[in-house]
Amino acid sequence: MAGILKGSAKESAKEKAMLPQPELPAYPWSNGWRTRIPAQLAQQWDIVIVGGGITGAGILLEAARRGLKVLLVEQRDFSWGTSSRSSKLVHGGLRYLKEGQFQMTRESVHERQSLMQQVAGLVDPQSFAFADYRGRKPGRWIFALGLAIYDLMAGQRARHYFPADAFLQLAPNIGRAELNGGMCYTDAKTDDARLVFRVLQEAASVGGVAINYLAARQILRTADKVDGVELHDAISGEVLRVNATVVINATGAWADGLRQQQGASAKLRPLRGSHLVFAAWRLPVAQAISLMHPLDGRPVFAYPWEGVTLVGTTDVDHDADLQTEASITPAEVSYLMAALDFQFPQSQLVLDDIIATYAGVRPVIDTGKADPSKEGRDHAVWLEQGLLTVTGGKLTTFRVIALDALKQVAPLLPHWHYMPDLTPLFNAVPPLAADKRLSSQQRLRLQGHYGPHACAVLTAAHPGELETIAGSETMWVELRWAARHEAILHLEDLLLRRTRLGLLLRAGGEKILPRIRAICQAELGWDDPRWDAEQAAYLHLWQQHYGLPPQALIKDWRQQTVN
Repeated sequence: MAGILKGSAKESAKEKAMLPQPELPAYPWSNGWRTRIPAQLAQQWDIVIVGGGITGAGILLEAARRGLKVLLVEQRDFSWGTSSRSSKLVHGGLRYLKEGQFQMTRESVHERQSLMQQVAGLVDPQSFAFADYRGRKPGRWIFALGLAIYDLMAGQRARHYFPADAFLQLAPNIGRAELNGGMCYTDAKTDDARLVFRVLQEAASVGGVAINYLAARQILRTADKVDGVELHDAISGEVLRVNATVVINATGAWADGLRQQQGASAKLRPLRGSHLVFAAWRLPVAQAISLMHPLDGRPVFAYPWEGVTLVGTTDVDHDADLQTEASITPAEVSYLMAALDFQFPQSQLVLDDIIATYAGVRPVIDTGKADPSKEGRDHAVWLEQGLLTVTGGKLTTFRVIALDALKQVAPLLPHWHYMPDLTPLFNAVPPLAADKRLSSQQRLRLQGHYGPHACAVLTAAHPGELETIAGSETMWVELRWAARHEAILHLEDLLLRRTRLGLLLRAGGEKILPRIRAICQAELGWDDPRWDAEQAAYLHLWQQHYGLPPQALIKDWRQQTVN
């Protein structure tokens, strides 16, 4: 065990280990689970983590598996913020090489490889194609050098450059004028919100506790020492106090809020990244197509994900209220459409082809650079008056960030000693047996998304629920399972985070809501008025924040000047 108890605490832990231990609940978020919250909170915690995104989830897992009593609370739903609105890429950060950030790239490549091995079906390889046009940057040789270093870090070698004819077989829909050829390389992609929940599940299996819709109102102190958090339950309305030796602020772009309660000055620069979603048939890409935007040279991707094609991302200052759901702006729509028109001129895409949008806010450390894209993406750890804040960084390196946080708080836990641990992040689980009802891809999906619960998910399926929902890669049974066991408190939790149907289907899946209701209403225990209210709220939310802005406000991208 990497966290070692000291002194008498070590002996008491040894004695405790000899006693029969109660079994942890197999499904800690099954219906009725919130009735246990007051009893769960009425204990002394080693660590309370504020923030239920990938950073908080990673810290919860790494702390719990080291024997610490650790609680995670999230004011909205798990992964509500940045961790469900990323570009879905688990990548080594190829672009950071040109900035000399070799350590970040090396860590990212290592973590990417580890995740692909441990949770295949949730983190999967994705090939990228980058066209080489005469006169366009970065040029073949500079790009090839970066890819060679990338491969060296990953311990692999691959062919990268293809002449024009061969490259067009890999990316047939791109513009052909002035095409020399193109380069291909491999990174990875994931369902970011499902990755967060998979980490939370793993943490729960070793004693970690995670509760959504439980907001941290105030850090509590005694004699100028942090000793707990005042919490507000958004569901019951109760105000609760939890006692803790350490409080970790893992709220990402929201981190300055708790920090400023302690008198600290703001350090973050919230940056918005927005995306467009197209039906796969309308913008078919077998590879992820990478390009430099013709207006400012920023990287933009179009890539296959969960049965659709994602296009992103922007990188602009986010000046809106962080408590309001982020949304794409008309200018960002025009910006991304300009990139598509430049790279896929034959496709003749129009606004009505867009089936959904989404926007997330990145927690970036503010160094005052004029160009938001030039701000660094390193994570930061600050210990200020007993509050440890962890922010910044990348989805890919969440484990590195979690270990750094635990190393920093170790001196605040006198009964515990931090030691590095390189054991696998996820416990190995036996593969699902072959089942004639499932394709090999579906088996791998269940294995990766649900880990040790994959077989139970399969068993829970009613007739017809192993079929894939048209326009997505989601099976109907995933809705039933999420409603039954995955802390669903609002319909948006089900359709935007536990499943991603709100992003994958036009109008947020409105046409299939009757069948979703037939599957999920009883599992959730909602009466008809509750379902009707949840459905109305979800559709309004989707229209405001996941649909297109008014088309009249979106400038014609074809009129923009190309450098």
